[in-house]
Amino acid sequence: MQRWTNWARTVTAAPGSVVAPRDTTEAAEAIRAAARRGGTVRPLGAGHSFSGIGSPNTGCALDLSHWSGIVQATPDDGLVKVRAGTPLHQLNAELDGLGLALANLGDIDRQTIAGAIATGTHGTGAGLGGLATQIEELELLLADGTEKRCSATENPELFAAARVGLGALGVITTVTLRCVPAFALAADERPARLDDVLDGFDELAADNDHIEFYWFPHASKTLVKRNNRLPAGESPRPLHPLRHFLEYTVLENRLFGAVCRLGRAVPASVRPLNRFCASTWSTRSYSDRSYRVFTTRRDVRFVECEYAVPREALRDVLDELRIAVGRLADPVMFPVEVRVAAADDVWLSTAYRRPSAYIAVHQFQRMPYRRWFDTFEDIVGAVGGRPHWGKVHRLDASALHELYPRFDDFRRVRAEVDPGGVFRNPYLDRVLGPVDNSVDFKWKSTR
Repeated sequence: MQRWTNWARTVTAAPGSVVAPRDTTEAAEAIRAAARRGGTVRPLGAGHSFSGIGSPNTGCALDLSHWSGIVQATPDDGLVKVRAGTPLHQLNAELDGLGLALANLGDIDRQTIAGAIATGTHGTGAGLGGLATQIEELELLLADGTEKRCSATENPELFAAARVGLGALGVITTVTLRCVPAFALAADERPARLDDVLDGFDELAADNDHIEFYWFPHASKTLVKRNNRLPAGESPRPLHPLRHFLEYTVLENRLFGAVCRLGRAVPASVRPLNRFCASTWSTRSYSDRSYRVFTTRRDVRFVECEYAVPREALRDVLDELRIAVGRLADPVMFPVEVRVAAADDVWLSTAYRRPSAYIAVHQFQRMPYRRWFDTFEDIVGAVGGRPHWGKVHRLDASALHELYPRFDDFRRVRAEVDPGGVFRNPYLDRVLGPVDNSVDFKWKSTR
């Protein structure tokens, strides 16, 4: 059987079988067959998670590439029903054709909509939530092959769990999204000193619809990105195609990839290369359709660890990180990324009931990263940081239980809909613990 690997090439698996169902009947039969033989089933997305959450391990892999496209749309109320295997870049284009858009997006659009939901994908914006907050209804195939619909009013506990469900509750078949009228964004990108950005970060977050910044850890400069809605009636002014090609394809992918390879070959060059890369950042302003501004092409492969921390802890975390990075034996080639999100009510959302700042650390592919990530996790762990489910992290169920007030509720719902663990894999065994209907869902504190 052909081996499976994720985009970052950090996780591989050899599934026992691959089934590519063309409808829910075929998928349900594959699930029931796996359950009868005591096996497991994992749906295959785009493989863009850095953790093992999407790994089919040795079980049955469900290829959902045939489950693509919009099923139903009512543009007047903004509701769009889409098949779970639809890639985000395809969905964005189809929504734009209907005069609609998602209110907020992350900067990668290669994931399927179901994969993005399962892992808690988010964008940035102090007044906006992640993708889960834009879901109106879900339909899932459960472990017994039955299809279940859930929403805020129908099976509400399943809905609260499944909006960031880790793929642990069933196979999502369709997603109904609450969209907004299509809009354009004015993008303003400019370099700034890290201290200045941190000093004024609350104002930046409050004054801009979407705010993020990048910081090379061996340099003192950042690139601050402000994205704001273009006033109604004002026509967008996209970058010229040639400039877009030069800046995004040539500079941010091909040239940066070459610089990263040099840093990997000559580790002593990483710190000066960091400073050189930061010095090349320049001001750039343009406007375009929202999804074209939100998303960025990423050809240079890397490994990523991301945590959500309380907004008020951001400055302290980055101050400690600046000190710690100077002590590392292995330098860091890739920049740190910082974003924000509003609090939400989704049980396993990293922004559950608290306004959050997201800090993501990266390392170029095949460069040492474990000590850097461990250092980062030590720092964010001290302020109650919650790891992104699709990124590399070291936490297990006992630690995660302390971070999520509704963790026991999620495990209870999981035990109800998948008592035999049909949808488990080694990652879920670690972060959720065993599936057992007899479990007393009152964990002892590890702190």
